[in-house]
Amino acid sequence: MIAVILAFSDDPARLELRPGHRERAASLHEQGVLLAGGPFEDQTGALLLFSTDDMAVVEAALEDDPYYSAPGVEVRTVQPWTIATGGIPGRD
Repeated sequence: MIAVILAFSDDPARLELRPGHRERAASLHEQGVLLAGGPFEDQTGALLLFSTDDMAVVEAALEDDPYYSAPGVEVRTVQPWTIATGGIPGRD
């Protein structure tokens, strides 16, 4: 899996792109590429978990969505992530 962590500023420009961003995310989820994603409760950022170890797939998804380069959105972390404790139902 690959984890992506975003940071949000108070700039409202990202909100205009959010509907299209959520449609793209839903499509990636349906394709099995995106396991889960969503904002932190305090709206300071978001976490996305991609169901792939292929960094090129994640980078392409980030480049394809203008939300990730919008004012008010900063991609802080993109890195492989491993479950050490617990698990995700339906995953090996």
